[in-house]
Amino acid sequence: MRKALLVVVNTMALVLAASAAFAAGVAPEVAAATATATAIGMAIAAAGCGIGQGLGLKAACEGTARNPEAGGKITVTLILGLAFIESLAIYALVVNLILLFANPLIG
Repeated sequence: MRKALLVVVNTMALVLAASAAFAAGVAPEVAAATATATAIGMAIAAAGCGIGQGLGLKAACEGTARNPEAGGKITVTLILGLAFIESLAIYALVVNLILLFANPLIG
């Protein structure tokens, strides 16, 4: 019960805060801050995905070296894992493009 109440109160607070933020005037500094934030966010997402893909490839190479007969299964699992990791970078790119070009606070 307490958790549900907390969720409802937080949702109401966010809805009220969002309407006040959208009604406020926008300074040019907001556009520059948004552009900087999206650049930093994409850099962090790309770095994290690159590290994750590198670690996955390392583990797949070690697994294939230890058991060459399992190379086919390891390769399939590796490709699936790399696709999941890359999808995170694509999601970050989509969110950053939305912030840059469809942000209601800029414009």
